[in-house]
Amino acid sequence: MKKYIFLPFLLVGMLAFPACELDLTNPNAATENEVYGTKDGLFALSIGIQQLYSVSALEPVLLTPSVTTRETAIMTTFANLEELETGGPSLSGDNGYTVRLFSRLMRIKGMAENLIEAVPSVTLEPGTASGLTAWGHLYRAMTLGHLAHNFEQVALENALDNQATFSSREAAYAEAITLLEQGIALLNSTPLSSEFKSIVSPDIDLKNTMLAFLARYELMSGDYAAAAAAASQVDLQSVSLFKFDQQNANPVWSGMFSGTVSYAPRADFGLPTALAADPADQRIGFYMDISGATSLNNLPVGTMVCPFFTDRTASIPVYRPGEMLAILAEANARQNNLTAAEGFLNQLRQKTPDSDPLGIGAGLTDTYTANGNQQALLDEIYKHRRLELFLSGTSLDDSRRFNRPEPPTSVDLNSERNRNFYPYPETERLNNPNTPPNPSI
Repeated sequence: MKKYIFLPFLLVGMLAFPACELDLTNPNAATENEVYGTKDGLFALSIGIQQLYSVSALEPVLLTPSVTTRETAIMTTFANLEELETGGPSLSGDNGYTVRLFSRLMRIKGMAENLIEAVPSVTLEPGTASGLTAWGHLYRAMTLGHLAHNFEQVALENALDNQATFSSREAAYAEAITLLEQGIALLNSTPLSSEFKSIVSPDIDLKNTMLAFLARYELMSGDYAAAAAAASQVDLQSVSLFKFDQQNANPVWSGMFSGTVSYAPRADFGLPTALAADPADQRIGFYMDISGATSLNNLPVGTMVCPFFTDRTASIPVYRPGEMLAILAEANARQNNLTAAEGFLNQLRQKTPDSDPLGIGAGLTDTYTANGNQQALLDEIYKHRRLELFLSGTSLDDSRRFNRPEPPTSVDLNSERNRNFYPYPETERLNNPNTPPNPSI
């Protein structure tokens, strides 16, 4: 597993040929010193990290676990997709979709590590230095978090000699939390410069984004008080967006609308009958038109209508503000503060599209109560996470954390999930002797 050193001016080529390592000399390419030793180089690297993440890594982050947890169904006979939907013990380390999930996140994590390391060596305005460092911390934290969502163990740092060691996913979450806390503290002490905001992050509210991911990872690591504290600091009217253009297409649009259609949203959001959505929930129509269609394997599917995904250049939110209400509900419920948890859950259930900056709202008018039943309340929170956070990359961790039924060992396309964790890529195993054994399921 390599500690990738990428020159941002070569990003377009790398997107097309991510595994190529050529010894050709390009006289027009920037040298490593020009990238890591200059302000313009660090700006280019930072922009390149976001571009590669949004165009390349976001596709498997959102879509691969969506098949595993039944958020989507496959619509083509591609062997790797069929294997992903079947899941279970037969899912191999050669599956192209899980390989891309692992390798693209590792590549971007290495770039973020390079950025963090390079900033102190360049003379910068204080608010620019704090922004670039926090940017590296955010992307390193997000890649660690997504790896921990999907793999049983995670390499916390890339290694130039392919000998990276793996740690528990709990350690990955702990590292992500530390990175985010450090980044937030840095922004608090040295606010962002206008230069950084205009050049690197015009569409991302960096501090609110870091707080949102901090809340997510505190929750997933089991520190519920810290999760609630971070979530309560996020401005619920703030929006951060990954933007796309004609050359860099929205990756979910590419999978659902461009050329061969590979995925469709499952009509039940992957929820069992006992947790079926209220037909009056406006999030159903926000995400899909339930048209009575069926998938390749005759599963009920809808047509995606969500504005995040239906156009080549549609913007995808970096996080959804409604997740903070779901985190506050769950964190309180797990601490047995049931009245507070119900209050936050009802805010989420009653939120209208007009009151949400992204237009996501259930618009339910009744008030839910679990009548003191903690498990019933957690089940209801799980359901509303599924509806609020559809196709956000959190579904596999949610399914395990809420103790949903274990994956079957035989093929069952109606199971709630078909794997607990993914196998490690065979290419990683061949190159890195520290690669852990694959989980059985």
